[in-house]
Amino acid sequence: MNHWLMKSEPDAFSIDELKRKKQEAWDGVRNYQARNFMRDGMRPGDKVFFYHSNCTVPGIVGIAEVATDAYPDPSQFDPKSKYFDAGSSRDNPRWMLVDVKFVKKLKRTISLDELKGHDTLAEMPLLRKGNRLSVMPVDATHWKYILALE
Repeated sequence: MNHWLMKSEPDAFSIDELKRKKQEAWDGVRNYQARNFMRDGMRPGDKVFFYHSNCTVPGIVGIAEVATDAYPDPSQFDPKSKYFDAGSSRDNPRWMLVDVKFVKKLKRTISLDELKGHDTLAEMPLLRKGNRLSVMPVDATHWKYILALE
């Protein structure tokens, strides 16, 4: 089993919304590296840290689980979608997604600032300078360490 971190702006899609819906397609990813993580690395049953970004206190707010293998993101084919990609075709889709399902909301937000304060997590992709990916792997050691912070 692999571990991941997926970022979402709470105004766009929050952990509370995932809890209410129970399962949701993680659409709109338009970065090749993040797409490759979903397409090539994620498998049903993988655990995910749900991370709120671009908010007052960015941080890990919950846990989700990958519910499906990757499949073409339908928004790339919809001209009315903000994620439309005229260069993508149904025969050779450019963008993939996975469905994620709610596991739990954390008792508290484990903030980005708090994560940065732990030397054990220094090599975590989230904490590397310039990393703005919305989907990234989490090492099993980091996963266990962060769970213990809750």
